[in-house]
Amino acid sequence: MPSTLLRARELACDAAIVGGGTGGCAAALAALRNGMRVVMTEETAWIGGQLTSQAVPPDEHPWIESFGGTQLYRAYRNNVRDYYRTHYRLTVDARSRAQLNPGDGLVSRLTHEPRVSLEVLEAMLAPYVSGGQLVVLLHHKPVRADVASNRVRGVTLKSSLTGNEVTLAAPYYLDATEQGDLLPLTKTEFVTGFESRKQTGELHAPEQAQPANIQAFTVCFAVDYVAGQNHTIDKPEEYAFWRDYVPEMKPAWPGKLLAWHMTHPVTLAKREVAFDPTAESPAGEPLNLFLYRRIANPRNHAAGAYAGGISLINWPQNDYWLGNLHGVPDAEAARHLKRGKQLSLSLLYWMQTEAPRPDGGTGWRGLRIRPDITGTEDGLAMYPYVRESRRIQAEFTVVEEHVGTDARMKATGKPRDEVTAAPFADSVGVGSYRIDLHPSSGGDNYIDVSSLPFQIPLGALIPKRVENLIPACKNLGVTHITNGCYRLHPVEWNIGESAGALAAHAVKTGHRPRAIRNTKDLLEDFQRSLAAQGVELAWPRVTPR
Repeated sequence: MPSTLLRARELACDAAIVGGGTGGCAAALAALRNGMRVVMTEETAWIGGQLTSQAVPPDEHPWIESFGGTQLYRAYRNNVRDYYRTHYRLTVDARSRAQLNPGDGLVSRLTHEPRVSLEVLEAMLAPYVSGGQLVVLLHHKPVRADVASNRVRGVTLKSSLTGNEVTLAAPYYLDATEQGDLLPLTKTEFVTGFESRKQTGELHAPEQAQPANIQAFTVCFAVDYVAGQNHTIDKPEEYAFWRDYVPEMKPAWPGKLLAWHMTHPVTLAKREVAFDPTAESPAGEPLNLFLYRRIANPRNHAAGAYAGGISLINWPQNDYWLGNLHGVPDAEAARHLKRGKQLSLSLLYWMQTEAPRPDGGTGWRGLRIRPDITGTEDGLAMYPYVRESRRIQAEFTVVEEHVGTDARMKATGKPRDEVTAAPFADSVGVGSYRIDLHPSSGGDNYIDVSSLPFQIPLGALIPKRVENLIPACKNLGVTHITNGCYRLHPVEWNIGESAGALAAHAVKTGHRPRAIRNTKDLLEDFQRSLAAQGVELAWPRVTPR
């Protein structure tokens, strides 16, 4: 984009999207296809969030190839596969597979390299950038907001490269930041951490609210393995601490964090796992962690194209729960981020030097961190994988009794084979994933329980007071518990896409989002518009996760 835009004191648009992650990109594409002029900002060098700068390959439900994602999300997934077919030296067999999984990772049907998602997302946005309908400001973070009564009048961002500031002026502001950064700046009411059972009535909620009890974040990284070579990194400065660290959890963690065992997320018993970057072990137990998030399988490529498989490391062993990234002073957040990076580097060093091997030896010195995969000098992801954001106090909040299998059975009296998630008359999308809460900064071990394929209610996208701010990712009206199933890639995409479409619909019709939700004819008109744009609003009959 022209550098004059970066020096401008103000940029006017129809929809200002602050945060260029998975939800932000989907929001931009939805607003753009509806004719809006959009500015999208991103604090890192890469748009895409979970898919790119956080190095987390798609984590999806089992029906994603046929249902449970928007038409636009399926187009993105198809574009990823087409990118590999166009630019990579695939084998004949791999190229012919309609549902090509580049890494053949166990976590998803589309494990792939972050840079491919970056190329795909940039290509999807490119026509709007060239046409002047979209401005993308990288390396920009929000620092101030101008608020009057119940409306946001402007948001000011600062460039981390130049120090220049730019103010966005728009009728609607979409918060697509990873941690809900606009909410405190705009004085939008929000919650953090674990709500109490009195507040939400949830089956798994504590008696007392715990606003500082937030899910672990993870600094991901990529590795491959080159037999016969030594790629051991320098010993991290906190290695001694993390090598000997035993988590203090309720229920208890089964020993040291850096070990080939962990808490089973569902049973909470000790779970043995394996690690072997040379093996092609089948799915099942013990789980081979290298295969879990493998993003490049050499067998899909011409001989010699890859020295070995590439895997993204996002495991319980590098989940950081000793402090939070929001709700604390900036210096404290920076300290926790630094320690999270030290944990990831310590995990790598332990794997290279001390980790038990299946052959009875210790250490995989041929493990090589891949800065080229993450686009950083140190090889760690540009941004931490943040599982839990600040969340708006919404017109409607999704609680466990709306989507949790056991909670719904208790509330409805229906058996497991008949129960469904609560239907929402104001649905603006669908999603599915288990309620999957990683260990948290308050010392809670996993909370991982069955959930039912669910809808995304429009009321969860509308703050209880502010009129022109719309959440566009994990910061919608959910709880600490229901965040666990609303935070995954296709759901965040759908939230963002529907948020972008909502902003566009509000601009075109002159009706505020609150009125659209609370007026039957206006709501039905918006839902028809969403359906016409390929957004699924309800599930067929499927089984619980």
